[in-house]
Amino acid sequence: MLGEKKANTLHGILLIALFSCSAFYIAEFPFIKKLSFSPLIVGIILGMLYANSLRNRLPETWVPGILFCTKQILRTGIVLYGFRLTFQDVVNVGLPAVFIDIIIVTGTLLLGILVGKLMKMDKDVALLTSTGSAICGAAAVLGAEPVVKSQPHKTAVAVSTVVIFGTISMFLYPAMYRAGILELTPEQMGIYTGSTLHEVAHVVGAGNAMGTEISDPAVIVKMIRVMLLAPVLLIMSLCLAKFGNKGHSKTGTKSKITIPWFAVGFLLIIGFNSLDLLPSTIVEGINSFDTFLLTMAMTALGAETSIDKFKKAGARPFILASVLFVWLLVGGYLMAKYLTPILS
Repeated sequence: MLGEKKANTLHGILLIALFSCSAFYIAEFPFIKKLSFSPLIVGIILGMLYANSLRNRLPETWVPGILFCTKQILRTGIVLYGFRLTFQDVVNVGLPAVFIDIIIVTGTLLLGILVGKLMKMDKDVALLTSTGSAICGAAAVLGAEPVVKSQPHKTAVAVSTVVIFGTISMFLYPAMYRAGILELTPEQMGIYTGSTLHEVAHVVGAGNAMGTEISDPAVIVKMIRVMLLAPVLLIMSLCLAKFGNKGHSKTGTKSKITIPWFAVGFLLIIGFNSLDLLPSTIVEGINSFDTFLLTMAMTALGAETSIDKFKKAGARPFILASVLFVWLLVGGYLMAKYLTPILS
């Protein structure tokens, strides 16, 4: 009986792995590459297509394997994501980028929570959407999901808002820069791009369209934002434990504070990577493997999301994401233009 249960779980994992391989293949199509859609984004789309077509024709016993990908594989992927970063990157960019990133992340989270309350949104969706917009898009939503303990379809809704508005920004920023609408130096434009665009892929896509003198600092600034994921998750865990249900459970006892191990592991991996002990080829291999794990997690989340669940979410998550989009667009520009000279 136990062996049969493990086999069914493995079937679900292999199904998601197959979809993830397909996501990598599709992500190489010229049209998809022009949109800068990473395998993670393609994966969630494939998962959603599966959820709304073949899902009811496959055994329900495979579901534990899919859920395994949304939990354990996801958290492992977040930890390994630390191999993309070093603390030296922070030093190289300097104080202006760090300071502006902290303001952007803090402001986006607070604004998102406030607007979510005003619109009487689902708290989980509002927090996940705000986290994705504030830090690093889909990866941040995935990182926050185990802390928030939300349902998979809510996570997928948050990811969708990040993808939509991040993609709009990726095309909008280069267009505005070329048209002379943004009166910023290349350094300021790099800080603006890296501190406000949603996904790392969006930053790379927009930066490359504007030249290396903008793309190089933009990517580093973006990576500093990614580093903020770990402390944000730790603070989020503490706040949810204290204020999530007015600090108490149904039994009247205080909620248990959960320190997300993967957030601590993420920081430790960054520290280890900063020592430059591993050959670059090994680090590149780990990063490729990590991308596959995160793609599996995204695909699994998509597989848990049907159109009916999206309908239940309504238009409010997208309204919230649009408010955050305007804040990043305008607030980030003002900070890059006026704070950068002061802090430099």
